[in-house]
Amino acid sequence: MVLDGKHRKHIQIGKKVEIVKKQDQRTGKLTIGVINRILTKSSTHPHGIKVQLESGEIGRVKHVLDV
Repeated sequence: MVLDGKHRKHIQIGKKVEIVKKQDQRTGKLTIGVINRILTKSSTHPHGIKVQLESGEIGRVKHVLDV
């Protein structure tokens, strides 16, 4: 089961996710990584919760892979 990244309750530090970085929004290229920090404060976001990965990359969660 794969969850979308629009709800903060599905997002937790240490989970493996697919994000889309700002520069990749046009192409839709996804980056896989592990969440280091959650940057969005609200409980939901229509384009996905913004996170920082352990690699330092920042983007919006499209899919939560570790459920």
